[in-house]
Amino acid sequence: MDRCGAYLDTMRSTAPLVQCITNFVAMNVMANVLLAAGASPAMVHDAEESGEFAAIAQVLTINLGTPSPRWVEGMEAAARGAVAAGRPWVLDPVAVGATAFRRGLGARLLALKPTIIRGNASEILALAGAEARGKGADSADTVAAAEAAAQRLAEGSGAVVAVTGPVDFVTDGRRGIRCGNGHALMPKVTALGCSLTGIVGAFAAGQPAFEATAAGLAFFGLAGEEAARRAAGPGSFQVAFLDALHAMTPDDLDRGAKLEAA
Repeated sequence: MDRCGAYLDTMRSTAPLVQCITNFVAMNVMANVLLAAGASPAMVHDAEESGEFAAIAQVLTINLGTPSPRWVEGMEAAARGAVAAGRPWVLDPVAVGATAFRRGLGARLLALKPTIIRGNASEILALAGAEARGKGADSADTVAAAEAAAQRLAEGSGAVVAVTGPVDFVTDGRRGIRCGNGHALMPKVTALGCSLTGIVGAFAAGQPAFEATAAGLAFFGLAGEEAARRAAGPGSFQVAFLDALHAMTPDDLDRGAKLEAA
């Protein structure tokens, strides 16, 4: 895939309003990540307004995170609002296989036709109805083990599916691409996975979902690589990561993206 930087340039020039339905742990981190990248986050989740707001935002992201009945109402209202308004939306099926409640919620949200699904290998396997070995919100399966399930999920749902891990895999059911950007410190900071979903959403606002997802993953992972060069550990990494997101140029992304056809 050529010119990842063009997707970053477009995202920043439009500064999309990203509606983020996520958990309390992730809200602050996710908002700061989106601001540093050049997007505009809005943490709007209550059912009284989430559906209406989804028609205002350029893109919606939904993270299962820490669901409660009221938040679930907000998720479903927002997804319906985004679809009705023709807005893209991204599903992050956190720990979807862990409980019957989450499995049911994941199935209902999947039926509301997300544009993109981004999760770890265990989450994608579980959402696709395959056997998964997740440990809470963490994956106990490899990305490679989830690639076939991701392709089936993409074909059946019509969504672009991104399986994230040491080497990410993205498919629309016909094409596949792998992204090798990232650093081992990234999973040591809470809510970076949630924040990645926001970045994928920001890139997908007004841009082709498959290519935008791959570019967003490369941007996020490359920022992690740059941050790790200046960090002494997870604490300083968080600060350096925000700085790296903010400082990265489209040319930097073109030079550093590690994308290859799968």
